This record gives sequence, C-alpha cells and structure tokens, in this order.
Amino acid sequence: MDHVDAGVLRVAYRQDGPPDGWPVILSHGFPYDIHAFDEVVPALTARGARVIRPYLRGFGPTRFRSAGTVRGGQQAALGSDLIALAGALGLDRPIVAGYDWGGLASCVAAALWPERVSGLVSLAGYDIIDIERQRHGFEPAIEHAVWYQHLFQTERGRESLAAHRRELCRMLWEQWSPGWAFDDATFARTAPSFDNPDFVDVVVHAYRHALGQATGDPAYDDLEARLAARPKITVPAVTLDGVTDTLKPGGTAGHAPMFVGGHEHRTIDAGHNLPQEAPAAFAEAVLTVRGWAQ
Repeated sequence: MDHVDAGVLRVAYRQDGPPDGWPVILSHGFPYDIHAFDEVVPALTARGARVIRPYLRGFGPTRFRSAGTVRGGQQAALGSDLIALAGALGLDRPIVAGYDWGGLASCVAAALWPERVSGLVSLAGYDIIDIERQRHGFEPAIEHAVWYQHLFQTERGRESLAAHRRELCRMLWEQWSPGWAFDDATFARTAPSFDNPDFVDVVVHAYRHALGQATGDPAYDDLEARLAARPKITVPAVTLDGVTDTLKPGGTAGHAPMFVGGHEHRTIDAGHNLPQEAPAAFAEAVLTVRGWAQ
C-alpha cells in the first residue's frame, strides 16, 4: 500500500505495472473498494499500463488531512480528489475509469478538467448528478431501487448504516448484481474498507447532497455550479451498462449526446459491480480508450 498527500486527503492507493507506463486511475464505488479491479489490473499491466487504484474518501486507509475539512461526499469533491491525486503522483493525462462513485468522479474530472485526462471509461453513461432533477420524484420502480438513498436522508438511516454497515452493504451487493454469485471471502476482502472513521459521514452526506437535501462544502460551490450546467464530455469515452444492473433499468444509451469527443456505448452481461463481474470487458473498454487517445 502506498500513500500520498493529495488535496484535502492522504490517499491510500495501490500501484501496479511499470512506473513509466501509460497511466490509468481505476476508481471504485459505494459500497466497494479497490478489490473490485483485482482481475482488471493484470490485463492492463500486460499492455504496459501504470495502474493506480485509490481508496476513495471515507473508504479503507484513506484519511482527511485536517480535522476541519467537511466530511462530505458531494460530486465536485470526488472529482477534485481524482484530479488532486493525478497531480500529486505526477501523472500525465491519465485515463480515468470507474463505476458508481468512481464513475461519477471520473465523469466530473473529464467534464471539468479535460486538459488533465486523456480518456474516460464510465459505467452508467454520463454519471454526473442533476441535483435539481433529483429534488423531485421519479417513477415508483426507480424509487424502489434507490431505497437506501431515502434511508440515508434520516438520522435513523445514519444510525442504521453505522450499526449495520456490513449487513447493509452486502444486501446492496446482492440486490444490484442479482446474477453475481460472490462468496463470503470476496465480500470479506472489501468489508474492512467500511470501517473507515469517516465512512458514515461521507456516505450520508453524499446521498443527502445528491438529492438536494444537504448543503455542500463552500469550497466546491463554483464547481457545483459548473456541473449544474450539465457540461458535455469532450475526451474520448467508452460507457458501459450492465444488463442486470437493477439501479439502471433500461440502460443509459440515451446519454450519447453528452459525449462529443468520440464515444462508444457497450452493454455487458453483468450487474452493477461490472469490473468485478466482467473484468475482461472493463479492461477492454480501457484499452479501447487508450487506443483512441494515442
């Protein structure tokens, strides 16, 4: 495990591949961690990649550098963390690739700092949150799928997450990837990441802010205003949908107009945790973007 001071965080990360390889940052989601990419990494390093896998804020050994920093999880913060990490490691325009929170962070980074990244891989298309739209209700099937987000709007939900984080997170794995038969050992490799002392605060704030029910850190106000304008993504991008991903019924092929720098959308036989369920497909998406970006 390596650590680096990057922005407001001391980021814990793993690095694989040659130090002078072409750089790619693989960012995990909630409630997962860097082990989601265990089988993606060899396919990339075999093709010369320098692969960086950070633990996101609130996960694993990553820590905030100051006690005074807001323990928030808003999208502008996640994207800023990614760019700060790339800068701290001296990465020259890495490919950014991720899913769930990691896909959100990667989309934010690509949209706001296109000069700092060379390409994007994102599960669920254009994953930047339209917070104003999120303030209003969706059809019942969608509301049912995101029950956990509603739970986290309440203090009762915060208490539930704090007291039962492993049970709750395992339930989400099962619901979001109904065809993935993971075993106890697979979950046990990731579960300690939820013991981070900031996990509950970051997760609860992330979903309260995303639904327009919590204010953000003022440090990110300008970036959030830019994201609210729905900036298009100008770097080369491959987007992915898992056909059994219960969080994205109907898929995200309709997001194509938001990508104006070269774009391909793929549908994969997997659920929400696509890198761990279909690692070859995720790695191939990264390699495709690499080919375009050269």
